[in-house]
Amino acid sequence: MTDARPGPGPLAGLRLAVSWLTVLPARVGTGPDGALPRGVPAAALRWAPVVGIGLGLAGGALLLGLTALGTSPLVAGLLVVGAGALATRGMHLDGLADTADGLGSYGPPERALRIMAEGGAGPFAVVTLVVVLGAQAAALAQLASAPPAAVLVTCALAAGVGRAGFCWVARSGAPAAREGGLGALVAGSQRVWVAPLWWTVLAAAGAAALVPAVDRAGMPRRYADYLPEGPTAFPGVLAGPGIVLVTVGAVLAAALLVAGLARHTRRRFGGMSGDVLGAAEQLAATTVLVVLAAAL
Repeated sequence: MTDARPGPGPLAGLRLAVSWLTVLPARVGTGPDGALPRGVPAAALRWAPVVGIGLGLAGGALLLGLTALGTSPLVAGLLVVGAGALATRGMHLDGLADTADGLGSYGPPERALRIMAEGGAGPFAVVTLVVVLGAQAAALAQLASAPPAAVLVTCALAAGVGRAGFCWVARSGAPAAREGGLGALVAGSQRVWVAPLWWTVLAAAGAAALVPAVDRAGMPRRYADYLPEGPTAFPGVLAGPGIVLVTVGAVLAAALLVAGLARHTRRRFGGMSGDVLGAAEQLAATTVLVVLAAAL
């Protein structure tokens, strides 16, 4: 007897990504045994940057709205960070904290994985969360003075680049650190070129959107105030390329951090896990946010 149920459909991966990465109630059909359709978890990771872009745009809009209402930029930044954690169920932060505790144990893989599975927050987790969340909030506060379009593009780019890191951590040849869990479901599921392709596309799109979002021949407002006046005093030929270089540099730095984390955690844990996915996302997104906030 054949199974007459319809297949998962071309957007099943996107629906699963929304379900995994946000609090939105997206549904994906499962088999009689409750298992997800074959290939859908891998597709969800490839869709993750799209979900990240949406979350980043929402965060940027919230930051603009709060500052427009007179909220202190630092307070607005903290509120945006908190809203982001609520929108994602704190999953990435939990992964960052567990990964920090696992790496901080300085023990064999079995001990590190046991500490990560316990779920408590040790001293390494607490310090890491304070530093990362503090950096995000401070960067958002600094970014609040940039043009509104630049705020939206930067927040979207940071969130998209961070989630593109999933595809590198789960690239072909990357084993799962333990049986069961999200890591075992997606380990080795991504072609090696998927993450670099996403990072390249995001860097190009981000740079193309940021150049017209700033003032005076592409220079950020805070720097334009110091430029000499007159049409020939500063030709502006380096302004647009400068923004492009900063954007590409931010994405490249984030990619290198993800690659370094993936390599180190594979050596320490024996493979990748869902916690490492969350840690990679947070480190990459924070890097892009901090670099671009300082430049804009």
